[in-house]
Amino acid sequence: MTQSEQATSRQADTAAIRRTLADAERYQVDPEPFVALHTADAIIVNIAGRRVLGRDGIYEAMKKALETSLAQVLTRVEVTDIRFAAPDVAIVSCVKHVSDQRDAAPRPDSGTSLPLKGSLVYVMVKEDDVWRIASAQTTPIIAS
Repeated sequence: MTQSEQATSRQADTAAIRRTLADAERYQVDPEPFVALHTADAIIVNIAGRRVLGRDGIYEAMKKALETSLAQVLTRVEVTDIRFAAPDVAIVSCVKHVSDQRDAAPRPDSGTSLPLKGSLVYVMVKEDDVWRIASAQTTPIIAS
């Protein structure tokens, strides 16, 4: 592959990764298409520090959360960097912006308010020419 072909391929991969992450944002309240964007053994650590393993675990955690006031917590992801660790592995750095639309009353289902911003890192893997999320780790940003 020539350098020009490699650059074109890298641009196509970058665009595909961005589309996958846009889909993840779009489906954040729709468990089935959301989990389809992940590898079978994906790992998510959310902004509250909860670790969820695998598509089935992600689906169940998401379904339960959407039955609570957490359904009113929406996020927007701003991609700040994409680096390729290998041709089929990308590390994506993002800023996660949290919109917590729940009221200020105490919430027994969550206990505390969430930070409004987090540092999010995705590890993405290309499987059968489709970029999927293998890992997502969000660290709260307390002060900016």
